[in-house]
Amino acid sequence: MIKIQVPEAAKSIIEQLNTNGFEAYVVGGCVRDSLLGRMPEDWDITTSAKPEQVKEIFKRTVDTGIQHGTVTVLIEHEGYEVTTYRIDGEYEDGRHPRSVEFTGSLLEDLKRRDFTINAMAYSDREGLVDAFDGVKDLEGRIIRCVGNAVDRFTEDALRILRAIRFSAQLGFDMEEETRAAISVIAPSMAKVSKERIQVELTKLLLSDHPERLKYVYDNGIAPYISQYFEDAGRRLREAEKIAWLPSKKHMRWSGFLRLEEPGNGVRILKELKLDNDTIHQTKTLVSLWKTEIPADKPAIRQVMSGLSPELFQDLLCFQKVFCPESHLTRLKTVEKYSEEILLAGDCIRLKDMAVTGRELMDAGMKPGPEMGAVLDHLFQLVLKQPECNNREYLMKSAEHLLKEQA
Repeated sequence: MIKIQVPEAAKSIIEQLNTNGFEAYVVGGCVRDSLLGRMPEDWDITTSAKPEQVKEIFKRTVDTGIQHGTVTVLIEHEGYEVTTYRIDGEYEDGRHPRSVEFTGSLLEDLKRRDFTINAMAYSDREGLVDAFDGVKDLEGRIIRCVGNAVDRFTEDALRILRAIRFSAQLGFDMEEETRAAISVIAPSMAKVSKERIQVELTKLLLSDHPERLKYVYDNGIAPYISQYFEDAGRRLREAEKIAWLPSKKHMRWSGFLRLEEPGNGVRILKELKLDNDTIHQTKTLVSLWKTEIPADKPAIRQVMSGLSPELFQDLLCFQKVFCPESHLTRLKTVEKYSEEILLAGDCIRLKDMAVTGRELMDAGMKPGPEMGAVLDHLFQLVLKQPECNNREYLMKSAEHLLKEQA
């Protein structure tokens, strides 16, 4: 008999539901991941108890999706989603069921789920419930829809991206009927919100197989995401190298968009509702990754001055992955020199310069473009010669510049 280590809090919820006469199981991704030896992110629970009954049994609950039967039970500081067995009515918009009917049948609830590997339930009392051969598909490393693939994808078109995303995360192949149905349902992606699409694409890119983003293009999905996104796929080269980048959102998106004009890359990310930090970091990497950084400390300080220390390291990493092999020796030297620059405490930020704008004003300089030009000149001097970063020397240099301007 298969045994899954369920966390004590989730086990306690199941036992309390059982004590009150209801069935209850952990279900979905946590069962799948446990059987794969992976650490589940969440432990979702399904039960024959209706939402109001769940709320009567547990003292601390939150109505997170009560219209669909979901109540979050709070145990200490952790939340566990407890959802009533349900049958989804007709899907009217390719996303949401028109109605939800609660049922007393676990099997009916499992039937509505997307893939066989996500349609398994478990409790210590009943063991594993696997009505659709999810274990067999885990062993065969297959993504297969529950029941008819076209029906499952018609209910929620986002499932076609989820199929590709699970394939990338788990390294599984897609079963033939499931793959064929993706191309049939692809036009329905136009109904899905860009935020939901972006979440799936980001998870795909952060997976162990980000190169499987190509499946989005091979199966005709891309045109229904956006025209610019589709065009970017035509320029995608060496997609397998994206997996060589650290699994950071801005790094993987930059790997995908590196051959785009920075403006096009930004447009794609904005269309997909990426956060501003990711957009800024991606734009910077896409703009700079082809720029050769000389193995020369003044030049390295110059580049470092325009980036955060973390983004500068990301840029070097990015260049080591995608630049020609002949550049690697230089890049290793640049990396070594940059470490020495940081270790020496060289000034690479204007705010760290020994003279500030306030001190220039105290010396009689008026704020404005001229003072800005003097500060910039002093900063460039310090980037070339870090030993010049002392107040006396820089103030004398500023006075000399003022005399020249007079």
